[in-house]
Amino acid sequence: MIKRRKLEQMTQEIEKHIVLSEATKKAFIDINREAFVPDAFAHLAYQLDALPLHESQWISSPVTVAKMTEHLELKGVDTVLEIGCGSGYQAAILSSIVRRVFTIERIDSLLKSAKNRFSQLELYNIFTRFDDGQRGWSDYAPFERILFSAATPKVPDALFEQLSDGGILLAPIQEGPMQILTRFYKRGSMITSESIETCYFVPVLEGTKK
Repeated sequence: MIKRRKLEQMTQEIEKHIVLSEATKKAFIDINREAFVPDAFAHLAYQLDALPLHESQWISSPVTVAKMTEHLELKGVDTVLEIGCGSGYQAAILSSIVRRVFTIERIDSLLKSAKNRFSQLELYNIFTRFDDGQRGWSDYAPFERILFSAATPKVPDALFEQLSDGGILLAPIQEGPMQILTRFYKRGSMITSESIETCYFVPVLEGTKK
């Protein structure tokens, strides 16, 4: 009960920064953020801060997760592919809104920890893969939405190929010293894009790490 109150308060704080749909609001209240935060930072779990994970990675701030979720425009969407599982928190939020979430992580230890959290929280509609996410997950393509959770100078063509017609891909694009959160739309063979806002994500890295 106490955790739920903290989650409700955190969600109210998020709403000072971005308007949340009812589905997103419910996700943030239902998904226990503390479960995704390292034990040493549990006391900071409900604050609007990004927090460090191992392997020099981070769990994004709740505001960033909320923005990424809303910018994907998930109403009526069935499947989402996430590139960069990290702690698993973003995937967990998405799993509360859409039917199936496919998430890829290149760092084995991070993925194993995330899978344990999904199991403990009984989030059975999240499917995980250990791989370089830049290759996507062609076995289950096409995806209605793709979320690229690392800064990249260019979205790999393979991901656009795995995006469904009419789909949206959201990615932080590195432009010189700046990162611009960019939304791409696929219409037939045409890809268009719009810049949303500046952001900060860890840079994309190639290959996998055991």
